[in-house]
Amino acid sequence: MPTKKPTDTKKNAQETAHHTIKKLEEENTQLHQELIDKNDKYLRTLADYQNSQKRMEKELQAQKEDTKKKYLLEFLDLTELLKKAYEDSDPKSGLKLILENLDKFLEKEGIIYIDCKGKPFNYQIHNAVSTIEQSECDDGTIIDEIKKGYLIGEKLLRPARVIVAKKKPKENHLGGV
Repeated sequence: MPTKKPTDTKKNAQETAHHTIKKLEEENTQLHQELIDKNDKYLRTLADYQNSQKRMEKELQAQKEDTKKKYLLEFLDLTELLKKAYEDSDPKSGLKLILENLDKFLEKEGIIYIDCKGKPFNYQIHNAVSTIEQSECDDGTIIDEIKKGYLIGEKLLRPARVIVAKKKPKENHLGGV
């Protein structure tokens, strides 16, 4: 049987080592390229996100300015009407026109007056300022409105400040012995 020479074994070991090193270098190069690609993708995604944030901030700022402009124009109209009413010898008609314009503005914005008088007290839309005892009323009925309440759509904008009735206890007149 022929035996292997030590140089052949060394040569095979060197070739195997050289082949393994070459394979590891190729894998290292491939992984390095993947890392560069993923880092590039990350940086692009980050830049897209930052650009999106900046764009949204600009859009929000523009929307705020548009809203502000809309309301300021309404108030300019009211200011002009107030000045005309002030200069008028009979300001009552001018004030009536201003109130009508304000009502139209509130209606256009979806603001609804909360009708209170004679209705039962509701803590979700009313704020009781005081109670008054009365003999001819239901307990918890609103008898007066101090400040109007408003809804914007179906949400409470401002609660109505009201005076609520409290039923007066019946006096018992018993004859003495």
